Parts: sequence; C-alpha cells; structure tokens
Amino acid sequence: MTRLEDKVIVVSGGASGIGAACARLFAAEGARVTVADIDADGGAAVAGELGDSGRFAALDVADEDQWVEVLDAVTSDFGRLDGLVNAAGVAAKDDRLATVSTADWDRIMRINLDGTFLGCKHAVRAMKGRGGGSIINLASVYGRVGDGDSVAYCTSKGGVRLLTMSAARHCAEAGYGIRCNAVSPGFIDTPMVAGYVADPEVRRAIEKRHPLDRLGRAEEIAAMALYLMTDESAFVTGSDFVIDGGYSAV
Repeated sequence: MTRLEDKVIVVSGGASGIGAACARLFAAEGARVTVADIDADGGAAVAGELGDSGRFAALDVADEDQWVEVLDAVTSDFGRLDGLVNAAGVAAKDDRLATVSTADWDRIMRINLDGTFLGCKHAVRAMKGRGGGSIINLASVYGRVGDGDSVAYCTSKGGVRLLTMSAARHCAEAGYGIRCNAVSPGFIDTPMVAGYVADPEVRRAIEKRHPLDRLGRAEEIAAMALYLMTDESAFVTGSDFVIDGGYSAV
C-alpha cells in the first residue's frame, strides 16, 4: 500500500465526498496529504483521520490569494508539490435556464470553474522546475451531456473538461513534466447529491438513468484518481475518464 510513497498532494474540497475519499486513499498509499477546504471543521476532521500523513488548510478556491498561500506553504514545508486534486464544487437547487439566479450562476462558475483554473495555475507554478506532477480535475458526466435542470452546473463542468485539455497541452509542450487529467463521475452518493435525491422516488429515478442501476461511490472515483496520481499513468495527460455507470453510453 505504498503506490504514492512520500508524494506531497493537496486535495481541494477535501472535507467531504469525493475529495475526502481521495484524501483517505492517498494517505493510505503513503502520501502526505493537505486537505484544503472552506469547511474548517469538516476538513480538519478528515485531516485528523489521516494521522501524521494529513493536515488541514483553509481554502476558498475562488480566492487566488488563498491558493497562493496554501501552495506556497506546502512547497515551503515539504520542498515540493507532487499532486493536486481539484475536487471542490457546488450546485444550485434551481438551475434551470429560465429561473436560475444570476447569483447562483456566478457562484457555480466561481467555485467550479474559476476555482479549478486557479488551482491549476498555481499548482503548475509550484510544480514546474521541481520534477513535474499530476493535476486531477473533477469534471462530471454533466460536462459531457446537457441536462435541462442544470444549466450552470453543466456549463461549469464542460469548462473544466476543456480547461483540463488546454492545461495538459500547455504543460506538455512547455516540457514541465506536469500531467493534467479530468475525471467525470455520474451521480455519486455524496453529501452534495444526497439533498438532490432525498425523495426515494427521485433517487430511484436517478439510479435508473445509470445502466448499472445504482449511484456510484466516492471510493470508486478515488480509485481512478489514485491511478492518475501514480507514476503508473506517466503517459496519460489531457484525458477525461468517465466513471458514470454507463450514464453517457448512448
């Protein structure tokens, strides 16, 4: 269980859901993990589970100064940054084109897309010249297909996919040794999704959209992130790994 031995990794949105699952798995595989989140209590709790392998950093992903502060602290303390998972994300209860508020549109773009951009930008700054690294961005099946109830969310995650591809090309062509990939989950049984599927009938309807007839588990997404974070994936960059139980297999 040492596929990430001594690697230094930051996970944004690490207080819950997929981010927390990634942090736990990475630490179990030998990494030193900084759990970064705006949720101080939740993030500190996850970091505490990791023992000496984990620590918490307060981070609002939409704040560029905070990204600089967190990543500079990591590189100062450990001498390098080997990996970043951009897992922070939000959705809106009312996200239809005709009724979504401008405030919700802006919030979703600021966190899901701008936050991922800022993480990529400053991770590249921290990694280049230090042997490279791996950046993993959480996109979504809703960045690949449209959904009439999720216009801002779909738009933000589609942007994350193309940001990932552009960042991967830039880093490869510049010779930085930094890889950048996306992971696009279907509906995963996390706290963010829980409110959306609280009604048993709604949950069952969502499960049936996936040919495997269930929601995914955060640990299943973390398993893919683990592969992308290891040196086993050294020839993988600019890719989008779809883990959606067949949702988009149309």
